[in-house]
Amino acid sequence: MASRIAVISRFLKDVWTLTRPYWSSEERWAARGLLAVIVALNLGVVFINVWLTEVNGDIFNALQEKDQGAFVHQLLLFGGLALAYIAVAVYRLYLNQMLQIRWRRWLTERYLGDWMAGQTYYRLQVTGNGTDNPDQRIAEDLRGFVQLTLSLTLGFLTNLVTLVSFLAMLWSLSGSVTVPLFGMEIAIPGYMVWVALVYAIVGTWLTHKIGRPLARLNFDQQRYEADFRFSLVRLRENAESIALQGGEAQERRHFTERFARVVDNWWSIMRTQKGLVWFTSAYGQVAIIFPLLVAAPRYFSGAVPLGALMQTSQAFGQVQEALSWFIDGYVSLTDWHATTSRLIGFHRAVEDLRDAAGTAPQIARATGPDSALRLEDVAPALPRAEAPLLRADLTVQPGERVLVTGASGSGKSTLFRAVAGIWPFGRGRVGLPNGAGAMFLPQKPYMPIGSLLAAVTYPSAPDAFPAEAVREALETVGLPALADRLDEDDHWAQRLSGGEQQRVAFARALLHKPDWLFLDEATSACDPETEARLYGLLAERLPGTTVLSIGHRTSLTAFHDRRVEVRRGEDGVGVLRPVEAAVG
Repeated sequence: MASRIAVISRFLKDVWTLTRPYWSSEERWAARGLLAVIVALNLGVVFINVWLTEVNGDIFNALQEKDQGAFVHQLLLFGGLALAYIAVAVYRLYLNQMLQIRWRRWLTERYLGDWMAGQTYYRLQVTGNGTDNPDQRIAEDLRGFVQLTLSLTLGFLTNLVTLVSFLAMLWSLSGSVTVPLFGMEIAIPGYMVWVALVYAIVGTWLTHKIGRPLARLNFDQQRYEADFRFSLVRLRENAESIALQGGEAQERRHFTERFARVVDNWWSIMRTQKGLVWFTSAYGQVAIIFPLLVAAPRYFSGAVPLGALMQTSQAFGQVQEALSWFIDGYVSLTDWHATTSRLIGFHRAVEDLRDAAGTAPQIARATGPDSALRLEDVAPALPRAEAPLLRADLTVQPGERVLVTGASGSGKSTLFRAVAGIWPFGRGRVGLPNGAGAMFLPQKPYMPIGSLLAAVTYPSAPDAFPAEAVREALETVGLPALADRLDEDDHWAQRLSGGEQQRVAFARALLHKPDWLFLDEATSACDPETEARLYGLLAERLPGTTVLSIGHRTSLTAFHDRRVEVRRGEDGVGVLRPVEAAVG
């Protein structure tokens, strides 16, 4: 029992952690006001239901007494209450949905901001901390959390008010019953209330007993569905590579394995829900006739009229339904628990990463006193690894062109990531040029889906440069056929070859004119002639730009002033060492 209480307490604390920021944000007054109106409408529904129950009893009494005037009067009153109920129900739903989308919009903007800030999205992926499918947690889990939190909490409040409202009615209607016990006659006042309470308690306990596995199963189902969907997206993004290598069979096996987890877990959910529906359906059907069976003896004895019997039955149903809130909402509760667990896991992963950024040893980055780039004992390492990938001491003066070479996997690209500030793992200090703008061209440039103009001007806005300047840049890098397609929308990462994408990246550099340009094998997909032309363009169009390149081709030496190389030391760790100056 203590462990279950601890689990519930921890869950409610997690819900509060996720909920509190919005209700204390800049939108708090509008949100609280909207919520207050929704609560008032929910209470209005309860009030109308109480009134309808009383009117319904009067209708049956009028029928029993054959009082036509009273019957018509009560019918008109019933019609007016029914219209009021419809209006309240419509606006209760409408305003609830309004609050849902406002809350979801705020949460989405916040979680997107936290995910994108400080390259958190990248570091979560690099650290591999188990936060799977953050896209699903932001797109799907936030929607589910908002919807379930509002529906379940408001439902609980409504059922609580319904219970209090109808409890008094049921108590007064049910009267007392005398039960023989140990030779004595014991009078039980409001016996229908106690019957409803016992009925609901037994039903709640059995429901939890049957449906308890659903919380874990729903959590797993969301994860398996997201994994399967992500693998399909990966196929679409890498269609050409897979097709060229004939990897369809391997991908199909991969899809089958992931979908098998979806199916197997779904079968488990089906079996659990089947047992749960068997019980809840039987529970609900019995609840319809049960109060009539219990209250019928008083009616047949003449203690109560027909209207009071029907009113008692309806009041019992409302009390029993309110007490059975847990039973009716069990599946939603397990889904709420699973969704909250996924969101709180994502939230804590982001928070832990942020805390670690302030406490764990990291590569320090700071603007230096001059315009030079200085790497002082920089030793990038893998996350949670003690040994560094390499050690680097390097000074690059403005206007220099430096080539970094070394064996594949020696840590050259990771060194560039440390300079860029997206790789904090390791030690040392990076002194950044004072007041200089930098641009990094990776081996595989990012191509946003949309217009070609947006792809070429990235990361700036499409209107950051004149269209004529963009066309001229494309023609200069050898893509004249694309110059007249700037307004064309497409998935450019799939439409353009690797070499074309790298030339688009060089066009970006020509447009942005950075003070410092870092190229990580940025021409590896180009032929030697195109590579020479692109580096020649840098010298011609960006003569004042400092260039640091990572490359393997010896032909690149001619386009740089000097070369440094990563060489293995005696301890197996790479060390950045100077090589003879480049010629030309």
